[in-house]
Amino acid sequence: MTTRTYSVPGISCGHCKAAIEGEVSKVSGVDRVEVDIETKSVTVEGDAADDEIRGAIDEAGYDVAGAS
Repeated sequence: MTTRTYSVPGISCGHCKAAIEGEVSKVSGVDRVEVDIETKSVTVEGDAADDEIRGAIDEAGYDVAGAS
């Protein structure tokens, strides 16, 4: 299992958190997703492909600034 953390500067509220978590949780291979409003980050655990996770964040209406 892989853990990736994405920097998403547009996160500012609970709606942002819910939208991103909802989209990313639909991706095949995602075991857990957590959005941290304070650090503006999205942490994803599982075996999902990076491009699919980035696509889900984009689908929720947010841009990924970086990943680690």
